[in-house]
Amino acid sequence: MDRSKADRVSNHLAGPRLYLDAVAADDGPAVAAWHRDGMFLRHLDAAPAAPPAAEALTAAWSTLKAAGGFPFAVRTQGEAPRLVGLVALDEILWAQRVGWIAMEIAPSEWGQGFGREALGLLLRFAFDEVNLRRLSLTVFAYNTRAIRLYEGMGFVREGSHREFLVRDGQPHDMLLYGLLEREWRATRHA
Repeated sequence: MDRSKADRVSNHLAGPRLYLDAVAADDGPAVAAWHRDGMFLRHLDAAPAAPPAAEALTAAWSTLKAAGGFPFAVRTQGEAPRLVGLVALDEILWAQRVGWIAMEIAPSEWGQGFGREALGLLLRFAFDEVNLRRLSLTVFAYNTRAIRLYEGMGFVREGSHREFLVRDGQPHDMLLYGLLEREWRATRHA
């Protein structure tokens, strides 16, 4: 049975411009291209900024899913959807209903609001579908674009790991953020 694209994407995973989809093996080369951008890598991870192979990236997202996480490809709506990012819920502690968020938007797509929409879809999935009550994330203090996004979406700075990493000879903090379901609902419906 051949269904239309609209039928394959349920409402809780779709926004005005984007939808969350399964991560496909053929997404690897596009994601690997993002990981060739040194600035992108320095915002993403504290590990040395060296591009991994496409296969390693695909394997990492498969491992996350196998461990009980929820990885998603972020795709544009329309006749020719394109991959613009990846988001995930991971490290879920089911007894406590808490989890962590991971997110990466292709550097070529920065500044278009895709991060905000993708994060909004992931939050809706986490709180309305998975029934979590708290989400956490970390971000490096120099990633001011991401910090504005997270704070604008209601995340609260809860602390920091001081001088967590050194880049270009300068120490930088890793900031800890959290969002409670009740806070999200209060700001979402205000």
